[in-house]
Amino acid sequence: MDKKKVIIVGGGITGLSAAYYLQKEAQQKSLPIEIKLIEAANRLGGVIETVKKDGFVIEKGPDSIIARKTAGINLIEELGLKDKVISNIAGKSYILVNGKLHTMPEGSFMGIPTKVTPFAFSGLFSPLGKLRAAADFVLPKGKPQDDQSIGAFFRRRLGNEVVENLIEPLLAGIYAGDIDKLSLMSLFPNFYQIEQEHRSLVFGLKKTMPEPPKPSGAAKKQPARKGMFISLSTGLEEIVVELEKRLAGSVLKGTAVNKVTRTENGYDVTLSNGTVEKADSVIITTDHFHAQQMLSDYSFMDSFKEMPSTSVANVAMAFPKSAIKQDIDGSGFVVSRNSDFRITACTWTHKKWPGSTPEGMALLRCYVGKPNDQEAVNLSDDEIIKIVLNDLNKTMNITDKPLFHVVTRWKKSMPQYTVGHKERIAQVKAGLSSELPGVYLAGGSFEGLGIPDCISQGIGAMKKVLDFLEK
Repeated sequence: MDKKKVIIVGGGITGLSAAYYLQKEAQQKSLPIEIKLIEAANRLGGVIETVKKDGFVIEKGPDSIIARKTAGINLIEELGLKDKVISNIAGKSYILVNGKLHTMPEGSFMGIPTKVTPFAFSGLFSPLGKLRAAADFVLPKGKPQDDQSIGAFFRRRLGNEVVENLIEPLLAGIYAGDIDKLSLMSLFPNFYQIEQEHRSLVFGLKKTMPEPPKPSGAAKKQPARKGMFISLSTGLEEIVVELEKRLAGSVLKGTAVNKVTRTENGYDVTLSNGTVEKADSVIITTDHFHAQQMLSDYSFMDSFKEMPSTSVANVAMAFPKSAIKQDIDGSGFVVSRNSDFRITACTWTHKKWPGSTPEGMALLRCYVGKPNDQEAVNLSDDEIIKIVLNDLNKTMNITDKPLFHVVTRWKKSMPQYTVGHKERIAQVKAGLSSELPGVYLAGGSFEGLGIPDCISQGIGAMKKVLDFLEK
């Protein structure tokens, strides 16, 4: 094989993973491949960013990695960081409905009840709402269809109350979007399959979910409290730091890619500094807006012009524990859309991740920026803090000002997988394959938002590059 050059555009976790694993393959198999990762910002990591201040470990972006998706922990182990892995404490979670905190019904899976008794006694729903949800046991399965909104699917199965008071707050908190527009087949195809196979969602989940082990003896007194998420004791940005060390010499920061153009012998990659890099293959890991701009000559990319993204502000505040007059046993709460709160969720980080906070201190992390309240993200720090404290005072009676705060605005950072997203991505991939062979898209805008999903997409793109270069 002649020496080949691969350019990776974007230095978030997707691009870093693609570059790291491609470099590893090239070294192990003595492949003549030159790798160059190009990032527009002056730092790598994208939304993964950790602040350390006065003994606090504060995540400005995602604070965890879901453990069951193995790509995250595999990369952590590769980088020699396994001894720093911590698990979250699985305390009670709450939902704020009509100004009151309600505990999440035991046995809920993504808001779907799998145990009847906790659901029946929950104050989250009226007697009529509970009766409507019970219709899931008798309703026929839905007609087969290519896609539908998450909201429409769950309303049909469980009714409005369960959707608005349980499912919507949970999912809107994760995806910062409107569940009546988000795609079921892109985000939760398993629920569609459960309905088609088992008719009832509740019955289907009970059959397909593994039973948790029953505690016995001493274990009854001290139940396992490990959660389903992991992080690093020193913060998730350490993953980025370690990846950058291993990619030394092949990273260009502070330079954007303006255009990718096909030539007779490969691709011209035009940079914002006016230079042109030659490449045999290109992996684009930016958001869909920038990907479309780089490939604006190709009409199959036009669907990305219309694909929305929402903005969110992440507000971390440090307090002495004594400032919280009404402490709550749990790790946080999400807010239903029928509340007058402007925050969408609050994590009690000092309880969820105990090592993140000095003794006697509390760290709260709140989110602002509902789909219908995007202007909140553009307010000043002081205005955002005022909104957050006003909301928190209603539930936790916090009247003191924080010792310090860290406000992070992630503008247009949450791509929305609206109905039909899967088909649109398939069309884009077909267009790339026929018109731009050797160019691949990967990242949060395309086929999965979480850190493990992005790592997996980076690995997938890397494998496609190797297959392409071998032809």
